[in-house]
Amino acid sequence: MKHIIIIPDGGGDKPLEQLGGRTAFQAARTPNLDAIARIGTVGVAKTTPPGFEAGSDVCSMSLLGYDPAVYHTGRAPLEAASLGLKPTDTDWIFRLNLVTTGASVQGPYHAGDDALMIDHSAGALSDAEARELLAALLSRFAAEHPTLAAQMVVTPGVSYRNILIDSGGRAYGSIVTTPPHAVPGESWRKHVPQSEKTADAERLAALEALRALSVRVFAEHPVNAVRVRAGKRPATMAWLWGQGKKPSMPSFASRFGLRGAMITAVDLLSGIAAYMGWDRLHVPGVTSYHDTDYAAQGRAAVDAVESGGYDIVCCHVEAPDEASHQADWKTKVAAIEAIDEKVVGPVRAAMERLERQGGCRVLVLPDHYTLVSTRKHDATPVPFLAAGTGIGRNGAGAFDEAEAERTGLVVEHGHDLMGLFLKGFSR
Repeated sequence: MKHIIIIPDGGGDKPLEQLGGRTAFQAARTPNLDAIARIGTVGVAKTTPPGFEAGSDVCSMSLLGYDPAVYHTGRAPLEAASLGLKPTDTDWIFRLNLVTTGASVQGPYHAGDDALMIDHSAGALSDAEARELLAALLSRFAAEHPTLAAQMVVTPGVSYRNILIDSGGRAYGSIVTTPPHAVPGESWRKHVPQSEKTADAERLAALEALRALSVRVFAEHPVNAVRVRAGKRPATMAWLWGQGKKPSMPSFASRFGLRGAMITAVDLLSGIAAYMGWDRLHVPGVTSYHDTDYAAQGRAAVDAVESGGYDIVCCHVEAPDEASHQADWKTKVAAIEAIDEKVVGPVRAAMERLERQGGCRVLVLPDHYTLVSTRKHDATPVPFLAAGTGIGRNGAGAFDEAEAERTGLVVEHGHDLMGLFLKGFSR
């Protein structure tokens, strides 16, 4: 039996006025998803457990079968695993975003105390631009704060995403940090790391030293000058969040007896896969945005189970989420249509071939809602679609949020969905 999971990240949404009161899933042309829905089981799953914020770290861990209440220690440790980093049990790991702050989405861009969080991705700057900015920041950090710089090591990731590991013995468990994508259009100053405990003052000062220095370094950096002249958003500061220690998770194979692989452009999903014992399949042309090679992702997913020796593969597509964070409903719809045509389409065709070779099951669901209207994640239970060998139909006529709710099928604990899927929804 082969299994294929497709995650259109952040694809869930509320009805939009721009789409005539429809969601992006409802407005998009998705003949393949709808056809599979008509022969499968459709419902909703609560991928955000009580007490957690809706985020890809929590929700993706949940839908892949791991209870965040048991295994989640923070977002950054998961991404560190993707980069091959080996933190110790006492190290604290942070996500470091390069962000844009300023007066408005049109600029001027600056990092004054009155500035707003404009863009969590600094205009989707390139890997090369991000690394050049980070190199300048870390050089100055070593010169001005040599002790801290020796203890706080930054590793570049993809684009605006980076990882900081603090091995200086500081504990950050009681410090509250905020994802920059959770506060678009809000004052950045109100969301800096904070704590009510006086014992955290030195720890907060260490984080603030790096953030404050980044403002000065980035303001005068030629990479940003070039971006502004080209009409692009600059990186105005380094933003630290998502801290935690490395988790301990049992392998997917030890739990379910299946060999798995992940296709993604996002370090977070790759990191979760690493802790699960899955391989990451590197597919040329795959990015986090609508410029990704959707067709390559679709081919790679099919190849992984048809000829790659894997029992289960997850194809994660980030584009709908990034479009939502930019309030870009047009691109969100276009991304969902591309996923349907170039990822779901080939998978649908492969289902028929694999059915004759031992069976195949397919699971499709966003990890969470990302609302175009607010540019934020939302904890509304997500629609899911499961179909294939041994999975019956439950009367859905299409795949979208309203149709999933109409079926009345609710998976109360998102981490239970994987087990149900692998069993063909037999109780």
